[in-house]
Amino acid sequence: MSSFVTEVLASSGKLEKDDLACKISKLSRKVEETKEEVTDMINKKYIEFIPSMEGAEELLDQVESVSKDIDLLKSCIENEVQQNLHDAVTEYAKLKQQLEKNTAVIDLLQHLQEARASVNALKAWKDSELPLVRSLSSEITIQRENLIYHLGEEWQKLAVWKLPSTKTELTSVKSFLKTALHLNRGGSKGDESVPHALLPSILQALSIQGELHKKIKLFGQVLFKYMLKPLIIYPSLVVEVSSQAEQETVLSLQCTETKADHPDPSQVYTKVLTVLKTLHEHVFDGSIDEKKVSEILGDLIWEEMSECIIRECLVHSIPTNSSQLAEYSEVIKQTEDFEGSLKKMGYLAGDSADLLKYARNVNCHFASKKCQDVIVAARKLMTSEMHNTVKITPEYKLSIPKLPSPSGGEKERKESCKKSGHYDQQSLENEKQLSPSTLCLPVCRISESVHQLMDLAIQTLSEAVGSSPQCAVQLFYTVRNIFHLFYDVVPTYHKDNFLKLPHLAAIQHNNCMFIAHHLLTLGFQFKPHLPLKDGVAYFVDLVPGFRRLGARCFMAQMNIQKAEMLERLSTARNFSNLDDEDNYSVASKAIRQVIHQLRRLGKVWQDVLPVNIYCKAIGTLLNTAISELINKIMMLEDISNMDGERLRTLCQTITEEGPLVFNPLPDENKNKKYQEEVPVYVKKWMTLKEISMVLNANLQEIVDRWAEGKGPLALAFSCNEMKSLIRALFKNTERRAAALAKIVK
Repeated sequence: MSSFVTEVLASSGKLEKDDLACKISKLSRKVEETKEEVTDMINKKYIEFIPSMEGAEELLDQVESVSKDIDLLKSCIENEVQQNLHDAVTEYAKLKQQLEKNTAVIDLLQHLQEARASVNALKAWKDSELPLVRSLSSEITIQRENLIYHLGEEWQKLAVWKLPSTKTELTSVKSFLKTALHLNRGGSKGDESVPHALLPSILQALSIQGELHKKIKLFGQVLFKYMLKPLIIYPSLVVEVSSQAEQETVLSLQCTETKADHPDPSQVYTKVLTVLKTLHEHVFDGSIDEKKVSEILGDLIWEEMSECIIRECLVHSIPTNSSQLAEYSEVIKQTEDFEGSLKKMGYLAGDSADLLKYARNVNCHFASKKCQDVIVAARKLMTSEMHNTVKITPEYKLSIPKLPSPSGGEKERKESCKKSGHYDQQSLENEKQLSPSTLCLPVCRISESVHQLMDLAIQTLSEAVGSSPQCAVQLFYTVRNIFHLFYDVVPTYHKDNFLKLPHLAAIQHNNCMFIAHHLLTLGFQFKPHLPLKDGVAYFVDLVPGFRRLGARCFMAQMNIQKAEMLERLSTARNFSNLDDEDNYSVASKAIRQVIHQLRRLGKVWQDVLPVNIYCKAIGTLLNTAISELINKIMMLEDISNMDGERLRTLCQTITEEGPLVFNPLPDENKNKKYQEEVPVYVKKWMTLKEISMVLNANLQEIVDRWAEGKGPLALAFSCNEMKSLIRALFKNTERRAAALAKIVK
């Protein structure tokens, strides 16, 4: 049984194994098929997935780019929104303010609308009340004009003018003698005990109507033009106060004899105060609205009147000399009293002191006036004639007044002596002393005007010594300005005369040298007495300019004379072909014209120029003529015997008459010394003598004077010049060739 079961179980197990194996094989095939299908499917899906994945990646990149753009746009939007939000807040605040203003305007317009409604409500009364208003307005206007008219009449009664005819020219004293002012006290005839009863009422009424200022202004203009100004300008005019009736006073102008050209301050103050006091007593002694009537008049006329007093009176009262400054304190006191009287009467405000300020500033005005007068006087001297001269000798010295000793000078001198020790005076002196005339200006003539100009400068500096520091400095620089003015004015003003007249050119040269000479020491003579700083150059810096000015003026005249001389010599036809009588006559005439020109100049400059300048000038001109003659002779290529004789004659004319033009002094005997020294002043003098000898010498004499380059001819001519002259004088021969061979250095 068990075996059966076993077999059954075994057969069943075998069956199951076979079945399982079959199933497994089937499953394996299915698995393989499935794997193949899966593989195919995966391959298919992979092939389809790759493009999708790549597309997805591209889409991812696009998404990221779009995201960045979105973020950027978001930030821009946020910034814009924030900015717009700030602007919106600001705009909101402005709109709020505008709304408040508009609300206020609307409220105002509502009030105006209410007012307009009220006005419209009154239109019903317009027709009934308009005639009454017009009548009242017309009546007020008429009454006001009548009041003003009557007030004007009353004002005219208070002050009645009698003036010169409008056709009369107000240019002299006589034209103002008809001027008169009639003043009425302003009271009623029946009430003499109250002389000013109506005056305050008239003035008050004019003030209320706005006419008082106009009336006083017109009155002040007439008062100043016809009474105060003439009294200030003309010393002979005086004011006379008289009474014609019980309540009437007359101010009139009268003429008195006087020799004064300008009014005295005390007289002017007295005359003006007489007029203003009389006006104050009769018309202007009152107050309107706590302001004096006299103050109104003073405000209107004071500025013009003070300027007139300063211009016509105080300016001319300024002292012309520093010694008179102390006396001017009286004028200052009178001015102070004058302004005090005006302030007491109310014509002048308490802080106004124009005249007193001007008078107290007398030092400044004195300096300004003195400087102006000095400059005017200096310019007058500069533009005056220069022909009148004065002679300057070595003994001449500037007339400097005695100056006060500088403070502390003696003490400093004693201290310096103590420091330096007590040396014997004789041991400090040099054994050889300079000549007294070593640093003196040479004898010459200068313009009298320049002499006076220098005296004016010294006088002005002397004034500065005794003046206040400010005045002294101003006067010192005025003296400097005098010399600056001379430097600019004289060469321009006298320019034509300096070029045409040798005499004036020489005088101008001397003038400049005279000024330069004294400017060297002028500053040091006044330096201890002037309150100037240590760095001030005084006048030394002007010296080179004046020397150049004088030299330039004289050299311009010298050039003119040289040009005239060369022009005369140019007519000599180059001194060629003198065997022709016409040519010789022309050449001889040219030489004699040159000699005549030099004689004329020598006569003109005689006793004017210093001797050394005179001799140098004449010598230079003579040397120019000689050089021109020698050059023309040296240019000749052929000189015949006749030409040589006549050229020698022309040279002898110069050598004989040339020294005679040297006449620097009026005494003929003293001039011989300078005539003998011609070679010193004429460089070509010896050359002229040598060429004159050569023109009449033979070859041997020429060779002998050449002396192998050591003789006088060699000093006057070069080898080439001498050879050229020999070739022109002598024919081409063996002797000439031999002579030319010996002309060597």
